[in-house]
Amino acid sequence: MLHIVLFEPEIPPNTGNIMRLAANTGFSLHLIEPLGFELDDKQLRRAGLDYLEWADTQCHDSYNAFINNCEFNNLYAFTTRANKIYSEASFSPGDALLFGPESRGLPLEILESLDSDNRLRIPMVSSSRSLNLSNTVSIAVYEAWRQLDFGR
Repeated sequence: MLHIVLFEPEIPPNTGNIMRLAANTGFSLHLIEPLGFELDDKQLRRAGLDYLEWADTQCHDSYNAFINNCEFNNLYAFTTRANKIYSEASFSPGDALLFGPESRGLPLEILESLDSDNRLRIPMVSSSRSLNLSNTVSIAVYEAWRQLDFGR
């Protein structure tokens, strides 16, 4: 199993979409608090439909709580400030894919705590700032899952 990790997500529909993605791919989802919404938010439930009950979702009080309480192999952070493209990574079962909040991305101290090979970016045209969080997570999840032959 692989892990999707959302650091302080802010927008309920994005998280709902990602919960639905986790349920449909068998990835576990980790939400690092504080969240920008309540887990019973109407927009979150609308985006996740009836898949929310099927998603393996865990909340963590902080990034350190996640690091100390979750078992994973490699931790990959997705950021526009990386040199390595996501498709150049070699994903393994048990890896964790970390994404920052919609408005600001991952904090510099988290990024700097990881080896540069574990900081990944998704290519965009040079005039672009960022992709939507749920789209970014989808791209990364399907690449990791593809590399693992979709769990077959």
